[in-house]
Amino acid sequence: MHLTWLVSAALLGLATCVPIERPKEKQEAEPPPDPADTGLFYHRYLQEVINVLETDGHFREKLQAANAEDIKSGKLSKELDFVSHHVRTKLDELKRQEVSRLRMLLKAKMDATMEQDVQIDHRTLLKQFEHLDPQNQHTFEARDLELLIQTATKHLENFDADHHNEFKRYEMMKEHERREYLKSLDEEKRREEEARFEELKKKHKEHPKVNAPGSQDQLKEVWQETDGLDPNEFNPKTFFNLHDTNSDGVLDEQELEALFTKELEKVYDPRNEEDDMLEMEEERLRMREHVMKNVDLNRDRLVNLDEFLKSTQKKEFNEADGWKTVEETQVYSEAELQRFEVELVAQEAELGRRAEQLRRQHDELIQRQVQLDAQKKEYQQAVLQMEQRKSQPQAEQGHPAGPGGELKFQAQPPHAAPADQTVPPDSHPGAPEHAAPQNQAEPPQTQQHPEVEIQ
Repeated sequence: MHLTWLVSAALLGLATCVPIERPKEKQEAEPPPDPADTGLFYHRYLQEVINVLETDGHFREKLQAANAEDIKSGKLSKELDFVSHHVRTKLDELKRQEVSRLRMLLKAKMDATMEQDVQIDHRTLLKQFEHLDPQNQHTFEARDLELLIQTATKHLENFDADHHNEFKRYEMMKEHERREYLKSLDEEKRREEEARFEELKKKHKEHPKVNAPGSQDQLKEVWQETDGLDPNEFNPKTFFNLHDTNSDGVLDEQELEALFTKELEKVYDPRNEEDDMLEMEEERLRMREHVMKNVDLNRDRLVNLDEFLKSTQKKEFNEADGWKTVEETQVYSEAELQRFEVELVAQEAELGRRAEQLRRQHDELIQRQVQLDAQKKEYQQAVLQMEQRKSQPQAEQGHPAGPGGELKFQAQPPHAAPADQTVPPDSHPGAPEHAAPQNQAEPPQTQQHPEVEIQ
């Protein structure tokens, strides 16, 4: 017995099974198959904890001696105090990683629904996750193992009911869409479409008899067609051992579902338009539930050899009637369909309201963008005008510029200096009073013309 088998298979095997072939002589060791995905949001954490625990010899020994009820109730979690330090260290690290992952999920959810920079009390929010102890976020203790097993058990036991409800909604939606499509057609095309629908239904029902799952006829068919053995030599004990593929002494739910493949192939073919593969998976689930109800005496969701042999001695085993498939049973009533359609109308109205709200927000954002673009253009024009004004005084002064555009300044002549800055004659001793600068040319003198008197 393994903890993987208990939590992943004993609680509820969820993976879709494939046909089982008769075991052949092994030429080389094959790696063990990956455990079925439970569909839980903490599946990886669950599987990693199981894998680490199975590496400890003491815990594995106690696990083999425990019964399924003790494991599922959490009593085995007390043995966690005796596992090796190395195992405990790995479990602590796994828990810290899981807490970190949950914090990230919470932050993403809060960011999507609340304002930014809001303080979050992670310890309080972590209480909504039942598969770990939120009071201790750093070490993996016995309480964590107990919560993990109990929570996984509760969640997985609700899987069948949740699956049935989802399938019912799927079937009602399919019928609702069919009726809505018929309303959109004219009278002639509507009659043609209804005739086509009835023809597909009739064709789907044309299949061989489906044996009741777990009956003698059904098991003998597997014995003959899958195992390749003589139906007249059918032996229940040999059959059990042959289909206990992991040799753990029980038939879990995955091994049971594999037995129904031949019956399902009589009704469902993925190549046929009239056959719905989602209905086939619902059929497989119903068959497994039927066997568990009649064979699993201790309700541990496993079939041991003793339970299996007792079921073959019942009257129903030899005299079982045929099996009614999904289309032969009433999955939903007309009243349920009407309530479902009312819900759809309400949902569509709500979606329409939200779509209109988003459209208005979109229009407001576009208008706001137009305003921002106009403001941006005004700012650009203002900056351009400021730059032009800065360059105008320089252009008016007309200062000569050099080759590189630099300004060139000339010394002012003495006569251009202001009166309060004239140099007095005695400021330069020994210089002539009216001596002109040597580097300055004398101004040309105007030629005087004598006046001519005209008499």
